[in-house]
Amino acid sequence: MTKQLIFGHSNPDTDAIVAAKTFAYYQTQMGVKDVEAVALGNPNPETEYVLNHFNEPAPRVVETVANEVDSVMLVDHNEKQQSAQDVDQVTVTAVVDHHRIANFETAQPLFYRAEPVGCTSTILTKMFKEAGIEIPAKIAGLMLSAIISDTLLLKSPTTTDDDRKAVETLAKIADVNVEEYGLAMLKAGTDLSSKSELELVDGDAKSFDMGGKKVRIGQVNTVDLDDVFAREDALVKTMEDENQKNGYDMFLLLATNILTSDSRLLVVGEPKEMVEKAFDVKLSDHNIADLPGVVSRKKQVVPPLMKAFE
Repeated sequence: MTKQLIFGHSNPDTDAIVAAKTFAYYQTQMGVKDVEAVALGNPNPETEYVLNHFNEPAPRVVETVANEVDSVMLVDHNEKQQSAQDVDQVTVTAVVDHHRIANFETAQPLFYRAEPVGCTSTILTKMFKEAGIEIPAKIAGLMLSAIISDTLLLKSPTTTDDDRKAVETLAKIADVNVEEYGLAMLKAGTDLSSKSELELVDGDAKSFDMGGKKVRIGQVNTVDLDDVFAREDALVKTMEDENQKNGYDMFLLLATNILTSDSRLLVVGEPKEMVEKAFDVKLSDHNIADLPGVVSRKKQVVPPLMKAFE
């Protein structure tokens, strides 16, 4: 089998899906013809808005890959627990990512591009320029959307000058008003009324190994934190069920207000004292803490938790 699948992390967000599509196009332009962008889950409402806006079909969803191909390329992730169920049964030939490197090893050399920027699509923008490949307007619009999503319209602390330059470049190619389109896109992902409790807590969740504990961290964007916590009892029950079913020691849900750039944290499981230590807070009787100015799981939640568990 010579075909290669390209995909982002499970519970895919906009960058995971867009980066897979973009990297697949990049590979074809570099002469690698038999590639397909797929996804490890269905697009969320924000990503659906993006795909519809640019008239781009959603990628095919897969759960396993070894039954189809011998080799794959990863975007927007590298950690095994965030990837395809059987990723250890195939050869990873390339990775483009902007996260930490953990629980990842290969038997053979590979192409690996990782940079501490706000979005994988920012790295891909640089790769197109370096290779002298012109970015089509539709792909530029998709990549722009991914950066807006990951950086919360360039307001996240993960945002770098490279992200800002990429947004400027891509917006010109796609002929998009960044502020107007970006706010509409982000708001499209905050309609929570039709989502189940499981979709809220696990729709954008990732698993981490911290000090021998299995920690699950979900994040949901909103324009009103009370809309999320009005369902607190049902959310807690769902998180408890997920802990028991999947062997998580602790489940954290970070609800982020995209308008104020503040978050509220709900914690289910143990050891809760590590959460209090990490953020220098005291959890309420309902195991809730307000985190002013915290919007980034990657930069503001995972690193202090990892340090607390050391």
